[in-house]
Amino acid sequence: MNAILYNTNNDSSISEEEIFKEAEQIIENNNEESFSKPKKEKRKKWPIVLICLIILLIILGILSTIFALLNINNNKIISGVSILGIDVSKLTKEEATNKINETLNTRLNSDLVFSHNEQLYNILPSQLECSFDVGEAIEKAYSYGREDNIFKSNFDILNTFFKKVNINPNFSYNESLCDSIIEQMNSNFEDGLKQSSYTIEDNNLIITSGKSGSVIVSDKLKDMIVDKLTSINYNTDSIEVPTEIKEPDSIDIEKIHSEIYKAPTDAYYTQDPFVVYPSSTGLDFKVSIDEAKNIINTNSETYTIPLQTLYPKVTTDDIGMEAFPDLLSSYSTSYASSNSNRSTNIALAASKLNGKVLMPGEEFSFNGTVGKRTTQAGFKTATVYSNGQVTTDVGGGICQVSSTLYNAVLKANLDITYRTNHTFTVGYVPIGLDATVSWGSPDFKFKNSRSYPIKIVATTSNKRLYIKIYGLKENIEYEVELVSYKTGSVPYSTVYTTDSSLAKGKTKVVQSGSNGAKSEAYKVLKLNGKEVSRTLLSKDTYSPHNQIIARGTK
Repeated sequence: MNAILYNTNNDSSISEEEIFKEAEQIIENNNEESFSKPKKEKRKKWPIVLICLIILLIILGILSTIFALLNINNNKIISGVSILGIDVSKLTKEEATNKINETLNTRLNSDLVFSHNEQLYNILPSQLECSFDVGEAIEKAYSYGREDNIFKSNFDILNTFFKKVNINPNFSYNESLCDSIIEQMNSNFEDGLKQSSYTIEDNNLIITSGKSGSVIVSDKLKDMIVDKLTSINYNTDSIEVPTEIKEPDSIDIEKIHSEIYKAPTDAYYTQDPFVVYPSSTGLDFKVSIDEAKNIINTNSETYTIPLQTLYPKVTTDDIGMEAFPDLLSSYSTSYASSNSNRSTNIALAASKLNGKVLMPGEEFSFNGTVGKRTTQAGFKTATVYSNGQVTTDVGGGICQVSSTLYNAVLKANLDITYRTNHTFTVGYVPIGLDATVSWGSPDFKFKNSRSYPIKIVATTSNKRLYIKIYGLKENIEYEVELVSYKTGSVPYSTVYTTDSSLAKGKTKVVQSGSNGAKSEAYKVLKLNGKEVSRTLLSKDTYSPHNQIIARGTK
C-alpha cells in the first residue's frame, strides 16, 4: 500500500516505509539502551512496539477508508472553501459558478473612481478588458479534498473544519488599454505636465513651449487597480492617483524638422500595366536648422519658424496623353453669338481646365480649378445672370464652360457631387443639362468614380468649346445617353416701373416677357445597344423673364 499520512502538527506527510524505518530505529535504540539488561527483557519489548505500530496503521487505514466512502458520492464543494472571499461551501460547480459570476459581474461593471486634486475620473473595468478565470478557480475549489492520495484528501477535508480555505482566481487586464487611459488622465490634469507641441499655420511652424506638472506613476497605479479589483474586502472608495512632478522635455528642433519635412514627389506612369503615380508637394523649413535653433533659444511661450513648399519637377497634370489611352467622352458647345469679352472668358476658363488629372476617388471643384474671376487673372466683363436679373460682371460666360463640362462628365459615367441649374434657361445646352457657377457659390463638383485616373482636355476653336475626358476603359464600359425634356411652363408677369424721361401717359416695353419652364433630365446606360438603367439626374425649375413696362411721369 502506497498511501500518505498528513501530519496535522507540522503539516508534513509520512509514508508507511518511513514509519517502518522509524520503528526499526526505535527498536535499535531500545536495544542500545538495554544493552546491559538481560536478553529476555529485550525480546519482550520490540514485538510490542511493532504490533502497536501495525495496529495504528490498520486503524488509520480503516478510518480513512470509511471517511472516503462517506465522501465518494459528494458532488459538491466541501465546507470551508471560498473564492475571493465568497463562500462556495456545499455548492455544485454550476451553483458556485453562478454565485461567483454574479458577484464579479457587479464588481467589473461598477465604476473605478480616481481622484487627483479634487478632479474625479470614472473608468469601467470593462474598458480595461478586466477578467477573472472563474472556471479555473471553481475547479481548484472542487478538487480540494479530492486528491489521489486518500490520506491527504481526508486531512484536507478535516482541516477545513478548523482553518478556512480561500482561492484567489487568476486576474488579467489589457495593459495597453490601461496605458492609454492613464495617458488620457494625464492629459486632463489641470496641473499636469505639458510637453512642447507644434502646429502648422499659414506656411509657418508654430512651436508652443512645455510646462512642468504632475505625471501619474503608471506602474504604481496599475498595481493599485489590480489590488482593488482582486481584494477580498472590495469597496467602491475612490483611488488617490499617485503622481510625481516632472519637467517637460527640451524642444528638439531636429526631431521636429524630421517629422514635418517632406520631399516633393514627381509624377510618372507605367503602361504595362497602366498605372499613374501622382505628384505631391513637399515641405521644409525656410531657414537652416541652426537658424531655427537660434529662434527657440530665446525665452518665449511660442516660437515661429517660416516654412516653404517644395514643388515637384513633374506634376500629375504634366503626364503625357500616353498614360490616358482611351477617349471616355466628349461634348462641345458653340459660342458663335458671343461678344469678344465673353469669348475671352470662355477660352480662359477652358485653358485652366485643360490637362487637369483626377486620381480615382478625387473630387473636382470648378471654382477651385478655375479660381476667382478677376481682371488681374485676365477675365473680362460680360453678361451674367445675377439675383434673377440679366446684368454684367467679370467672368461672364464661364457658365457655358461648366455646363459643357457637366455633360462631358455625365457621358463619362462619373459621379456628380454638386450641381445647380441656372435661374433662366440657356441656349447652349439642352434644358435640364446646364450647371451654373459663381465664385464662392454655387460650384460644380464631381468625383472620379472610375478605377483609373482621368484627364480633362479642354480646347476652343472657331468659337466652339470642346471638352474631352480621357482615361482607361473598364472591363464593362457602358454607352451613356442623356435625355431631358420640358415638363411644364412658368408664366411670366408684367412689372411696371416709372420713367421720368417719358411723357406722362406714355408707356415703353423695357424688357419683353418670356415664360419659364420645368424640366426633368435622365442618364440612360446601355450595354450592347440595350438599355440597362435609367437614372433621374434632376428636376429643375427655370424662372420666367418678366415683362417690364415703363410708365412716363414727365
